[in-house]
Amino acid sequence: MKLSQQCGVRAPGARRGPRLHDFRHTFAVRTILAWYRAGANVEQHIPELSTYLGHVHVTDTYWYLSAVPELLALAAARLENAYAEPRP
Repeated sequence: MKLSQQCGVRAPGARRGPRLHDFRHTFAVRTILAWYRAGANVEQHIPELSTYLGHVHVTDTYWYLSAVPELLALAAARLENAYAEPRP
């Protein structure tokens, strides 16, 4: 909290407001969203993001997929397309 105030993210003495960890979450979510939107192989890149974030287990990075509705929707759509039956 003190670092957030020193950086100017929170007003001095504020007990509520953005935390530094919130920026980390935003970075991870925006990175994954960009990969989906670009049509990148997200599965291939998740270990890179996981390493960058310092996660010991890649499953800790996958948490971001379920934490944001838009990411969950994009992941679900990609999965549905991958297993959709071809139309005659």
